[in-house]
Amino acid sequence: MNTPAGLLSAQKKMRAAGVPDVAINVFTRFYGIVAEGKESFIRESEIDPLVDVVHLDSISDESAADSSASGSGDGRVGESALARTAMLKLNGGLGTSMGMQSAKSLLPVRDGLSFLDIIAHQVRAARAEHGVPLPILFMNSFRTDRDTRDALSKYEDLPVSGLPLTVVQNQEPKLRVSDLHPVEYPENPELEWCPPGHGDVYTVLQTSGVLDSLESAGYEFLNISNADNLGAYPSADIAEWFAQSGAPFVAETVQRTPADRKGGHVVVRDGQLILRETAQTHADDEDAAADISKHKYFNANTLWIRISALKELLVKHEGVLPLPLIQNHKTVNPSDPDSTAVVQLEFAMGAAIELFEGAQALVIDRTRFLPVKTTNDLLLLRSDVYELSDDYRLVPQGAEPLITLDTDYFKLIGDFEERFPAGAPLLSQASSLTVDGPWVFGHDVRVVGDGRLSAESGSDVPVPDGATVTETGIAD
Repeated sequence: MNTPAGLLSAQKKMRAAGVPDVAINVFTRFYGIVAEGKESFIRESEIDPLVDVVHLDSISDESAADSSASGSGDGRVGESALARTAMLKLNGGLGTSMGMQSAKSLLPVRDGLSFLDIIAHQVRAARAEHGVPLPILFMNSFRTDRDTRDALSKYEDLPVSGLPLTVVQNQEPKLRVSDLHPVEYPENPELEWCPPGHGDVYTVLQTSGVLDSLESAGYEFLNISNADNLGAYPSADIAEWFAQSGAPFVAETVQRTPADRKGGHVVVRDGQLILRETAQTHADDEDAAADISKHKYFNANTLWIRISALKELLVKHEGVLPLPLIQNHKTVNPSDPDSTAVVQLEFAMGAAIELFEGAQALVIDRTRFLPVKTTNDLLLLRSDVYELSDDYRLVPQGAEPLITLDTDYFKLIGDFEERFPAGAPLLSQASSLTVDGPWVFGHDVRVVGDGRLSAESGSDVPVPDGATVTETGIAD
């Protein structure tokens, strides 16, 4: 069979850029799927709902009982497992959906601390509490690596000897939709490239030598999560349970609510746990996929992996894991909708659950799932709904209200910051906050119940200092 000209061009471009052969082979497999027009739907008739799960509450209760029985009572349960655990944060995102052109993890979250600052402090606090080395690695993209390394340089004690603090995700050409050739964009050649999605973590761990280094240093478990999810703090309880479970792979999952009807959820096919993403859901199955009483758990994208099992799997497949493809259709310049239409070939980290026999799901509560994908999410974390504890965990102070900010005025981070010059309003007494129009919030604004602000004016509308926002607007 002749190799398509578009693929040959893409392979040549990747080799010239120094992309490892294994990563090129992964790209080649996905290119073939696209070129052949294969569909990758996971039909409802092929699967069963996930039922057999372990809940985080039961793990914590067992750990407390074990601690009491041993007479220790000092919070040191799980240290033996945590001492054999390394953490990896996925940190390739630029926050382009919020108008950013640098690493999203640089955004200030609390008290002037960024995501990176809080993660660093969480790791240092866990090391001090449990007396463990707990290596931390950041997988950056080619566009976030320099910023990340600069931001972390002040934490001189963060790197662990013999291990890198950062690794760089692979890059691949964006393909023209019209002919599947690598796109050209002379105005900014950097935009001709994209990362392959966070599923690339497995390739990077192998080709960088990090997996071998971790194993040689005596680490057995790897905990991977998104850098923008500050709820995924180091957990001795989960590490101990994972070690004792014998499972090769565990996905943290969250019980779905009506707000979670879309998105990837964990299901069972032929007795094996798998991840079904929205892109893998056939149109005829959309209603069934959205049924949260049937498919109860979505993927939090926080994973626990036994390093020996991952190494064995990579050897078996010669580094090219047979994971499902996600086609991401965009324009070569995301900020220019009239630029050339492209397709990016991506794959999800959590999809690997289907390759590990005996994989399990762990149901966590929402305190371990605090992703920031929009300015709505960022406002919550900055508000009094959360407090930052001494060990740098974001602790909820009550129920989390639903935030809906007008995307015309609040979607981009620059606009968002200008409209909250005094910081987030007080939201701990709110059930929801809906803002329509160009409002600018003053100091000490409080939202009570279902707060709503609506303005048709195109000019900025102030929310006065000390105002209370209710269902009917600003209270008299």
